[in-house]
Order: sequence, then structure tokens, then C-alpha cells
Amino acid sequence: MTAGNQQALQLSLSIEALEQTVKWDAAGLVPAIVQDARSKEVLMLAYMNRESLRKSVETGQTWFWSRSRAELWNKGATSGNTQQITALKYDCDGDTLLVEVIANGPACHTGESTCFYRTAAAAEVAATSTGSGSTDERFKVLAELEQLIAERYTERPEGAYTTYLFDKGLDKILKKVGEETAESIIAAKNGDNDELRYEVSDLIYHLLVLLRERNLPLDEIMQELERRHERPRRD
Repeated sequence: MTAGNQQALQLSLSIEALEQTVKWDAAGLVPAIVQDARSKEVLMLAYMNRESLRKSVETGQTWFWSRSRAELWNKGATSGNTQQITALKYDCDGDTLLVEVIANGPACHTGESTCFYRTAAAAEVAATSTGSGSTDERFKVLAELEQLIAERYTERPEGAYTTYLFDKGLDKILKKVGEETAESIIAAKNGDNDELRYEVSDLIYHLLVLLRERNLPLDEIMQELERRHERPRRD
């Protein structure tokens, strides 16, 4: 996102009211958690003061206060790895900000997509519901696939098929979506569920690639489905 296409955020309250709501620490700072708007992966933790908060709202890009350099900094100003803000939230106590972004490159100075790439511990959590698992567990693979595609979009590892699709652009992605749709129809008409399962899986993958290319989070699709489900039914 360049200086020419910066766009101010539309706040639900005035910037003055937001500043009053935020609980600044003794140094006039508040921690800001930066999260990928699509995958929901936490990308980094930084700090904002009043000025950086205002600049973030005014430009739609993340601005922070560097405690080590004692100066403002615009994420990606030198590297190009900017962060376009899609939502700005604060917690129940008002002492932490959550900044949802579309990342135009790695968040970490090491080149990793997230600053939290080192694992200290990990555990498998068993599903507590009956049957084949909870709703979250059933659709966990979609979230993981969306995150992987987001990483491919950012990092473009050589030789990866997803990198190839993004490099070729929207027309190539749309062509693949069309091909997989046609092949799913053929499999269904042939009564071959094994083939249908395979082709629909390919279709879903290419649809997720399309959503990433168009900067449309899967969450928005799920929200649209939820809105439709909640509408009064006519049947």
C-alpha cells in the first residue's frame, strides 16, 4: 500500500473518544497486537502512543512507537512490508489494542511471516463434543489451509504450486477455479463419489487461493452464510 492509496479508517467513535477510552501506561503507550485479518495468526506485538494511533487511523496503515529508538515508525516504510488495517479493536479493559491487517509481506525482521515462529511447547487438545469432533475441529483444516496460502502469498517460495498461481495472477486462478468446477460437475454426474471428493477438494483449495488474491477473508464468507441462515425462512 503506497502513499498514493492510503485511506483513513472509519471509526465508530471519534479519535478523541478512542484516546480517552484507551488506558495508556506511565510512558503514554499501549500494547498493540497485530493479527492477520484472514488467517487470524498473530503477527507481532508493538506499542502505540497517541500520535502513532492517530497516524494509523489517518492512513489506514500501522504506525508504532519504538521504545528503543524513541521515535515513530511506519511498518514497512523501508522494507515495503506494509500492513493495511482492516479493523481496530480494544479489549474489555481498554489497555490493549488489536489491529487486524492485510500484510503485504513478512511481519518479522527475520523474514518470517510472523514474529511468533518459535515454538516453546505444543499440545494436542482433544475435542470435547460427541461424534466426529467439534465444529471447530471439523473446519480446522480450512483455517490451516487459509494460513498456508497466506504464507505462500507473502513468501512466494520457489517451486511451490501456490506461488505459481499467485505469480500468474488472477486470470490463471480463475481458469483453475472454472476447471475444477467443471470437473466436480462431471464427477457428480458420473456418480463417482471418490472422484467427486477429490475434485471438490481441489475446488475448495483454488477458491481459497482466489479469496487471498482478492483480499477477501474466508471469515467474511462465513459471516455471509451466517447472515443468510439467520434470515426468516420462507419454506
